[in-house]
Amino acid sequence: MAEDMGEKTEDPTAKRRYDSRQRGQVAKSNDLSGAIIMIGAAGILAFFGREMLAGLARLTQFSLGTGVLDADLTIGSLPRDLQITVGEMARLVLPVMLIMFFVAAVAQILQVGALFTLQPLKPNWKKFNIIAGFGKFFSRKNFVKGAIDVMKLTLIASVTAAVVRSEMANIAHLAMLPITEALVIAAWIMLHVAAWVLLILFVLGILDFLFQRWQTTHDMRMTRQEVRDERKASDGDPETKSRRMRMARQIALQRIGADVPKADVIVTNPTHYSVALQYEVGTMSAPRVIAKGADFLALRIRQIAALNGVPIIERPPLARALYHQVDVGREVSLEHYEAVAEVLAYVYRLEGKMAS
Repeated sequence: MAEDMGEKTEDPTAKRRYDSRQRGQVAKSNDLSGAIIMIGAAGILAFFGREMLAGLARLTQFSLGTGVLDADLTIGSLPRDLQITVGEMARLVLPVMLIMFFVAAVAQILQVGALFTLQPLKPNWKKFNIIAGFGKFFSRKNFVKGAIDVMKLTLIASVTAAVVRSEMANIAHLAMLPITEALVIAAWIMLHVAAWVLLILFVLGILDFLFQRWQTTHDMRMTRQEVRDERKASDGDPETKSRRMRMARQIALQRIGADVPKADVIVTNPTHYSVALQYEVGTMSAPRVIAKGADFLALRIRQIAALNGVPIIERPPLARALYHQVDVGREVSLEHYEAVAEVLAYVYRLEGKMAS
C-alpha cells in the first residue's frame, strides 16, 4: 500500500547518499560547531589572555601617554604612530584569528569530513515559495530545533543561577576586598559559569548533530520505484544485461572450443573447476594456462577435451589454485611448477605406454 502511494520507505542507496553529499546536503549541527568554537575561544583566552591583556595595556599606555598626547599631531608623526598601533594590534589579533579559523575548520571537518562544493550557492527559486516555506515553519525539524533551543536556554539559566547561588558568599564580600583580589575572585566565578555553560552547549550540540544525521538520512529515503529505477540505471536493463551475458558466454565457448583441443592436459576439480594446460618444449619457458572455467564452462571444457582425446587429470587442489591465481594466456607461477610438472610427466608416461 505504501509503495502504491509513493511513500518513501526504503533506506537511501550509496548513490543517493553520494549525490546528496555532492549537493551539500549533509548532516551538520550549527550548535555543535558553535560550541566547539566557543570552547576553542575559551582555551585561547586561558593560554593567551595574559599576553593579550599585557599587549592591550602597552598599546593603551602608548596611545594615552604624554609622548603622544602632548606632542603636536603632524603629517610627519601620524604614519609612525599608526604603524606602531596597527602593528601591535595585528600582533595581538592575527594569531588569535588564525587559531579560531583552524578551530572552526576542525568543527566542520569533524561533522562533514573533507567536502568542497558550490552547489548550495546556486539560486533555488523553490525556496521563495511562500506556501512551502510556511509549511516548513511547522515541520518536525523546526519543532525539534525549537525544543532544543528552549532546553538550552533553560539549562544555561538554571546552571548559571546554581553557580551564582553557590558563590553568593564570595560575591557578597567582593565589595570589601582589594580591587586586585576582587577581580581574581570574579574571574574565577565567571570561569566556573563558563565551564558549565560550554559543557551544556557541547552536549546539546552532540544531541543536535545526532538528530541532524537522522533527519538527513530520513529526508534521503526513497520509494521502492526509485530504488528499482536507480538499480536499472546503474546496472542496465535486465534484458539487455542478460543479452550481454549470453553473448559473453558464447564468445567464451568459442574460445574454449578453439583452445582446449591444443591442450596437453586438463586439470580438474570434478565438481567445479577445469584448467587446460599447454607446454611446448623449446618455445615455452613454463606450462601455460590456455583455457579455464567454472561450473558450466568447466563441464564444457571436459566435454571438448574428451571429444578431442585430451587427457583429463583430477587434481582438486591444483585445479583450484590455477583457476584463482593464473590468468588465461599466462604461464604458471613458480610455486606450481612441481605439481604441474608431475601431472605432465604422468601424462607423457601414459602417452608413451599407449604409443608402445
